Amino acid sequence: MKNNKKQTAAIVIAKRDLAAYFQSPIAYIVTGLFLLAMGFLFFNTFFLNNRAELRNFFGLLPILLSFFIPALTMRVIAEEKRSGSIETLMTLPVTAFDVTLGKFLAAFGAGALMLAPTLFYAITCAIFGDPDWGPIVGGYLGALFLTAAFSAIGIFASSSTKNQIVAFFIALAICMVLTLLSMFAVFLPSAIVEAVSYLSASTHFESISRGILDTRDFVYFISLTALFFAMTVQTIKATGDNR
Repeated sequence: MKNNKKQTAAIVIAKRDLAAYFQSPIAYIVTGLFLLAMGFLFFNTFFLNNRAELRNFFGLLPILLSFFIPALTMRVIAEEKRSGSIETLMTLPVTAFDVTLGKFLAAFGAGALMLAPTLFYAITCAIFGDPDWGPIVGGYLGALFLTAAFSAIGIFASSSTKNQIVAFFIALAICMVLTLLSMFAVFLPSAIVEAVSYLSASTHFESISRGILDTRDFVYFISLTALFFAMTVQTIKATGDNR
């Protein structure tokens, strides 16, 4: 019974936050800019390459999500800390875990909704050619795991400050480092290249987007998401203890 109450509290928070996303212009601006950027990059090369595939789309996705997911999540907790409503929320019969789970589900939901219109690119491939659906399905599966991990990073950054701009840059920095880590690994000593490459989010995403379902890639994204989720729980718990 207690677990059911916790789950209900998290879902109520998630629904409230997801509705708040789309009651403000930020979600529409961020989603619009994301789709505009992806649409330009996709169609700019699709007909030139004359190939029914989404390789270029998925190749650029980690970098763009590194920017747009932090933009979606920057205010989710920071704004509540600034206004003082987080203290009010923590006086209710909810735990830091409930709040974090609700915030995470809302952020992940907003990110998934931002990705949903890009399915049109897959339809375009089917209309103009005969695509290999394995990498396309794998790419979108990887995109969801990447969105989950970056959403967890975003809510952690947002829980760490009252300033949403600072939260954006904290999350952006972490996401960009994880995305570009594999590019800089070639400049490192050979003894640590493999370890550094394993820490790169883009390395694991690229593996899944090729249609290769390796448990190590899923363990990486689940672990990364869980790590920043747990850090957010502790940050919110500290806020509640200090109220």
